[in-house]
This record gives sequence, C-alpha cells and structure tokens, in this order.
Amino acid sequence: MLEGDKLKPLVIAGRKLKSRLFIGTGKFPSPEIMAKSLEESGAEIVTVALRRVDFNSPDPTLNAIDFDRYIVLPNTSGARDAEEALRLARLARAASGINWIKLEVTPDPVYLMPDPVETLKAAELLVKEGFVVLPYIHADPVLAKRLEDAGCATVMPLAAPIGSARGIKTEEFIRIIIEQSNIPVVVDAGLGLPSHAARAIEMGADAVLVNTAIACADNPVRMAGAFKKAVKSAIEAIEAGPIEEQEKASASSPLTGFLD
Repeated sequence: MLEGDKLKPLVIAGRKLKSRLFIGTGKFPSPEIMAKSLEESGAEIVTVALRRVDFNSPDPTLNAIDFDRYIVLPNTSGARDAEEALRLARLARAASGINWIKLEVTPDPVYLMPDPVETLKAAELLVKEGFVVLPYIHADPVLAKRLEDAGCATVMPLAAPIGSARGIKTEEFIRIIIEQSNIPVVVDAGLGLPSHAARAIEMGADAVLVNTAIACADNPVRMAGAFKKAVKSAIEAIEAGPIEEQEKASASSPLTGFLD
C-alpha cells in the first residue's frame, strides 16, 4: 500500500480511484437519503444488490444513482452457490453492460458467511468470461492468494459478520492478506464506526466498504461524512509518518539537563 512515505494510488482494473471508501446502497430509508449520503461520502464505487433491482425496468435505487459519477458495482448478494452467482452476474452484464461484479456466495442465511469453495469456483469462471471480479471472502490468506492467482481485481476480506457493526475481529488474518497481496485489499463487512474504517486503512488496507453503519444510522448523510473524514484522516496520518510502537516509556519532556 505504501510507496515510499506515500500511499500507492488505488487502481482497480486500470481505473485510478481517489476515494478509498466504497458504499453499499441497501437499507437506506429512501432513495433520496441514499443519494445524499453517496454524495457526502465522496465515494466513487457504489455497490448494488442484483436481487433488489431490475435493470430492465424503472427502479428507485438505480434512478437515484448517477451512473456518470459513480462506478456501479453489482453484487451477487444472496447467491447460495457458484451457479447462482454466475447467473446473476451474467444477467446484470447483459442488462446493463457493466462487467464489474462484487462476488458474494453466502449459503448460510443466519450468519451470511461466504462459501470459500463456491466463491473460488465462481471467480475462476467469471474471470475467464471477462468480468472484473471483486470477491467477498473470509479473512483467509490462502484463499486470498488463490483468488489473486485466478485473476481477481481485488480481495475483500470480512472484518466481522455482515451488518454486525463489531469492527475488525479478523485483524491478524487481514494483516497477513495485506502483506502477501499484490492486488488491492478492501476490508468489507462488520465495520460499525468511522474509527473501524480508519483502523483498517492504518493497518494497510487499500480501501473499505461500508453499508449498514451508514444506511441505518439516525442520520445517514452525516454518518457518511464521518466515514469520509475518518478514512481521510487515516491516510493523512500514514503519509505524515507515524512513530513506531515502543516497549518502554519515553518521556516527552526529558528530565535531565535543565536542572544542572
């Protein structure tokens, strides 16, 4: 993520991005609040669940998104296996012309944990079909490398279960993924506070994806702005050159010399 004392530019499939905050579009009180939240967040990539929209007919969610302003990332949320994820991705591309896809395969309806076997299977096939694949996964370093080798554009390890707002509960494994990855790492799912997003960026993640924490806040627009500021602050802190952790205390005001 670092290039000297600066962050490397975030580039996905040849697209250079300024914002490191991605936003989901589910659960907002209204399309109007969603649109205002997207604008306030400064995000460039927004995700849309394919099961909730119909690209072939007027849809309030899609109508509220400026396709000229944002990279719209359809996702296969709700797919229970690779076959279903492939069908959703192909339908979305046929209807919209969009070949970017956030791959989600979650057969468990309670905890919404991603299926690693079916995710890898679907990713390999989608890449061969020319999709730009951004897979949602467990914080599994081995799987992350397999997906990178398969040609995925990013990996998106979960911080905690989707919508749980518990923060980064998989930190040690995400650190390994970041260390080993040659493609962008986007921390996804479970971030509940702006401080969680800042922590992910400080760890070395290239970006974060947030939906529920913004959409379900009492004031989604204001919360979107808070996440934007947190990510920006984390980036500025990294580029400012933070001090290293120390085992022992180091007085900020030396106690020797001035008493002589």
